[in-house]
Amino acid sequence: MANDLWYALKVRPRSESVVATNLQNKGYELFLPTYNAKRRWSDRMKTFGMPLFPGYLFCHFDANNRLPILKTPNVNFVVGIGREPTPIEESEIEAIRKVVNAGVVYAPHAYVTVGQLVRVEYGSLSGLVGLVTDLRNDSRLIISVNLLMRSVSVEIDRAWVKPLSNPSSERTLAVSSIPGNAKFVGRWS
Repeated sequence: MANDLWYALKVRPRSESVVATNLQNKGYELFLPTYNAKRRWSDRMKTFGMPLFPGYLFCHFDANNRLPILKTPNVNFVVGIGREPTPIEESEIEAIRKVVNAGVVYAPHAYVTVGQLVRVEYGSLSGLVGLVTDLRNDSRLIISVNLLMRSVSVEIDRAWVKPLSNPSSERTLAVSSIPGNAKFVGRWS
């Protein structure tokens, strides 16, 4: 267990929950974040739990012992560079867990990497580091999983965040600003 890290698994589309169940039955720790999406049917609106990162789920395991995971039906591969699996930063997993468990409205967001880094000082997301953007007069905090190049946005009160003066020492999450709309402007490096 000393070598166990979080890895992203690329799975067959729309089979994330089946793969998660199969791997949990094998004894692996998984994280499959979902969000509520509304879909219109001909006669009604229905809410579904959809994967936050379609086609991916996160699994905690030793990369040297990945064969049982790769043999699981509908698992395509472990995300990495070349043939070598690349672990996901623990801070990125914890940030997404905090958003999912905070009881706030969140949704997938286009991957972003520029903007002023901020820290959430108040509320259920207190302690998270990310970027703030404005979208239709609402402030959103953007949290990214850099290896997957995917992001999550969560609505936040701009008064709850404090700009960070030294982003290099606080490199926990990536966040963005939409040009012309954001009050905090900077560069992520």
